[in-house]
Amino acid sequence: MAGVTRSPAVTAVAAAAALGAAAAVWGVGIERHLFTIRRATVPILEPGSEPIRVLHISDVHMAPWQRRKQGWIASLTALDPDLIVNTGDNLGHADGLRGIRAAFAGFRGIPGVFVHGSNDHTAPSPRNPLRYFTGPSKKHPTSEPLDTDGLDTFMSSTLGWQDVNNTATSIEVRGHRIDVFGVSDAHREWDRLDVLPGMVEDLRQGEVDLNGDEYGHDGEDRHPLTLGVTHAPYRRVLDAFTGLGADMIFAGHTHGGQVRVPGFGALVANCDIPLKQSRGLSSWTDGRTVPLNVSAGLGHSIYAPVRFACLPEASLLTLVPRS
Repeated sequence: MAGVTRSPAVTAVAAAAALGAAAAVWGVGIERHLFTIRRATVPILEPGSEPIRVLHISDVHMAPWQRRKQGWIASLTALDPDLIVNTGDNLGHADGLRGIRAAFAGFRGIPGVFVHGSNDHTAPSPRNPLRYFTGPSKKHPTSEPLDTDGLDTFMSSTLGWQDVNNTATSIEVRGHRIDVFGVSDAHREWDRLDVLPGMVEDLRQGEVDLNGDEYGHDGEDRHPLTLGVTHAPYRRVLDAFTGLGADMIFAGHTHGGQVRVPGFGALVANCDIPLKQSRGLSSWTDGRTVPLNVSAGLGHSIYAPVRFACLPEASLLTLVPRS
């Protein structure tokens, strides 16, 4: 019996289908569970300062059944961070707070700051993923409200973290004063960049070190480290933070593209940041140049359970003295 001969076109289609199926199995069934730690060293501290280990967590999008994610986040206490920066979108389900409590309970007592993403206020909803290729999403369907008050109470009262949504504060980390300012989700235009300059100025007017002396008045250059924190890294926010004197900026939201093309990178970022800066440590320049860390995050919408060439991540950043 003669063998069946397939045309090159049919063979190519079959190969493409097989490759697509394999990629889908990997992205949906495997990679989205391969949680990893992205590490970097950032020389931004004053000479002679002790290093500060910052754990940057973002875009957890927690659902109550995601116990593997909960356990992995809980294990991060072994990294012994000095400061935790949480850049929002913690909740991914109406009952997601239960999983957040289980994941974050071990961080109690470690200094931290947090801002909101939209999924700290409303639950995710089904979206057409192709719309992201036309630019940042503009339509925000009415969604189920989440327990934002419960989340904030847990983070502020139980964990002891500082809420920096559209405000500024000072915290003490290993004997060092750190000034932090932040905004709520710029993707939803909840950022209030107009109120920050006055708040930051108020902090600086009251700069006092741990010995009760004013910074810069004892002959030593010991000004506080200043951090800017945002969920969505829109250019207007990054420019404003740089102008306000941030020594480093932290952001999330992009998911690193969530689905990346090997050798090329992210196809979308769902904001106006350059795609090459949608994940990891880079720098932002607007008069001054400062380090920018954009976390690819640990989760995804429950309606888009996939990661490809973009491992879910937390960042461990060791801040060290400038040379």
